[in-house]
Amino acid sequence: MRRFLANHQSPLSILILSVFVGVFAGLLCTFFDIAIDWVVEQRHQWVAQHDGISFLTILVVVVTSALLSAFGFFLVKAVAPEAAGSGIPEIEGALDGLRPVRWWRVIPVKFFGGIGAIGAGLVLGREGPSVQMGASVGRMMTDIFRLKDDESRHTLVASGAAAGLAAAFNAPLAGIMFVVEEMRPQFKYNLISVKAVIIASIMATITYRSLMGQGAMIPLPASLEVPLVALLLFLVLGLVFGGIGVCFNQLVVMTMDRFEQIHQNKLSRFVGIGALLGASFGLLVMLLPSLSGGGVAIIPEAAEGKLAIAALVALFLARTIATLVCFGSGAPGGVFAPMLALGTLFGTCFGIGAMHFFPSLEITAGMFAVAGMGALFAATVRAPITGILLVIELTHKYELILPLLITTLGATMTAQALGGKPLYSQLLQRSLAKQKAKEEESESQEQPTA
Repeated sequence: MRRFLANHQSPLSILILSVFVGVFAGLLCTFFDIAIDWVVEQRHQWVAQHDGISFLTILVVVVTSALLSAFGFFLVKAVAPEAAGSGIPEIEGALDGLRPVRWWRVIPVKFFGGIGAIGAGLVLGREGPSVQMGASVGRMMTDIFRLKDDESRHTLVASGAAAGLAAAFNAPLAGIMFVVEEMRPQFKYNLISVKAVIIASIMATITYRSLMGQGAMIPLPASLEVPLVALLLFLVLGLVFGGIGVCFNQLVVMTMDRFEQIHQNKLSRFVGIGALLGASFGLLVMLLPSLSGGGVAIIPEAAEGKLAIAALVALFLARTIATLVCFGSGAPGGVFAPMLALGTLFGTCFGIGAMHFFPSLEITAGMFAVAGMGALFAATVRAPITGILLVIELTHKYELILPLLITTLGATMTAQALGGKPLYSQLLQRSLAKQKAKEEESESQEQPTA
């Protein structure tokens, strides 16, 4: 079969390979989720079996979390530095022909390193690793079947990226639109590439649902229809989120620069930072669990109005700092899920305030919570349609499409007016600039010797 595909490359062969990319990426990302859930569940069960919170259980959880996180940081620094962070900028660079895809080392490092860092309790998402692993599966297929055509390689890498996001969030439409919209500067549009992306997303989602079920990943109670007169409030919320998104992106870059100044690219310091973060968030897992993990678990609690406004504000500020620290450290994890949690917290705060000042309107805080999820995503990643589809597929809140459209539009327009750049474009440019500076430095050191 490999010889046939290598000698008879055609649109049909690419579409067939996209099926395999979707299935393998779906399996890999689903098992990634299962492994992380297993680590978390084992910790909870062990604590429950040893009489809950005590000095012994806290000590054991802190130590094991430190070791798990240090293991993830070690794999990244020693084996595959390109697996640091979400990995999405690396894939965008690969689609642009600026970065290689070394799948043989990225896949195991991202898989096991991500299990270590996310399982330790760090505020990271699973979607970034899933996208990078999915894209790496696409490149792996091109190498296995010896496809030499650059366009075929590009198409399968993009298909794998879409499959990874689809499997991470059980959201096939969001996976497709993420590649088409967010990666639009790098993605090569043609009929075959779009079909391959759709096929891979479908197969990854079928694979995920066959193992994990078909329910909404973030189930929320039914919402009322939003009054038309209240839509102006959603526009105001979007305008506010636009400013928050620009500030968040700037803080991410600043945090990354600060961490690099601390560890100075030294293995021991980098791993030490990972151990310290693991120990800190292991402690939070025991004492303040709402400040640890990706934050998906607190979204229903916040959206249903179970938290007071003071608790929402405190959680929003604390989790913003935690997200910046964990993501900026270079840990192998994403930022989508933490951003969705932040958007929910702030959106709920806004909704509670709107209910107080406009008691005659038939609105709920949960409406603004869902709109906030999409708005912060749109303001930071600058992909409003992807944000809308992602939120709808995560929550199954189809009745909130119009408020989501207005809020994400307002957030995107404000972020653009303020001069903010998309998060992953900023990170890719930063990475390429550092690579260029390193190459120039090495060339300058070699010239005197010559």
